[in-house]
Amino acid sequence: MNKSLGAEIKDWIISIVIAIALALFIRHFIVELYLVDGPSMRPTLQNHERLVVNKFIYRFRTPKRGEILIFQYPKDHSRDFIKRVIALPGDTIQIQDGHVFVNGKLQNEPFILNKTNGDYPLTTIPEGHIFVMGDNRNNSEDSRFPDVGFVPFNLIKGKAVLVFWPLDSLHTLP
Repeated sequence: MNKSLGAEIKDWIISIVIAIALALFIRHFIVELYLVDGPSMRPTLQNHERLVVNKFIYRFRTPKRGEILIFQYPKDHSRDFIKRVIALPGDTIQIQDGHVFVNGKLQNEPFILNKTNGDYPLTTIPEGHIFVMGDNRNNSEDSRFPDVGFVPFNLIKGKAVLVFWPLDSLHTLP
């Protein structure tokens, strides 16, 4: 009888260790849950919404314009930011009179909260980097600011794919 109890305990321990290892693998390489902290992505994302982030997609391809992603804050890697990709390596970016131009073309941005304040000089995005901005342009610390600047690919953590909380806000993201 004691032998079977010992075997059962051993099976439980093995099952728990496998479950923990699998959960850590999934969280590190596949998906992670994030909390939106702040108003910089309004109206697309609201403060305190919870997101599912695909962490493996950018292992197979580079980000695309318009995608919303999570990246480590360049000045302090313990913080994460969430922003929208505006320009890719080799693209030019310019903000003039409240309008964003990528490669000389005025961008149609129905997702922004307000017209963008301030100008940004014509600049080319370096290889291995992206230019990001929050949808709430006038309340967003993003690539326009020196402490964020161009975001290197190695700081990108993943693509936001789903808002899952609160439940009445459930929707997928571009």
